[in-house]
Amino acid sequence: MVVAALIQRDGKLLICQRRGDDRHGLKWEFPGGKVEPGETPRQALERELTEELRIHARIGPEIVRYEVHYPKRIDILLIFHMVTAFQGEPANAIFEQIKWETLSSLHSYDFLDGDLDFIRRLTCGDLRLP
Repeated sequence: MVVAALIQRDGKLLICQRRGDDRHGLKWEFPGGKVEPGETPRQALERELTEELRIHARIGPEIVRYEVHYPKRIDILLIFHMVTAFQGEPANAIFEQIKWETLSSLHSYDFLDGDLDFIRRLTCGDLRLP
């Protein structure tokens, strides 16, 4: 299970680019990560945002969840949550770069395959952010 955060500020979403030497290097994604044993998805997302961005986030409602299939790997349950508030200024702790971007510009980035359906549904209006 993998969790991802939608963090908004001034009408923009925070997106992150993986380092070049990571799996799926230089692909863009929403911050988050794997749910560890004993964690709830919300707890995992709080931990991941502290580790990756050095912020303390209040995790809001679940936006959507779906299965992602990567060839030669097991299927992954991907869960997107809205972040309703956060303390601290997001700082890049592990990524190549982080960036605030408008919803309408997301299609111009090379996102992880697992995020593409979410971005498509979000930009065409099938999903609405709270």
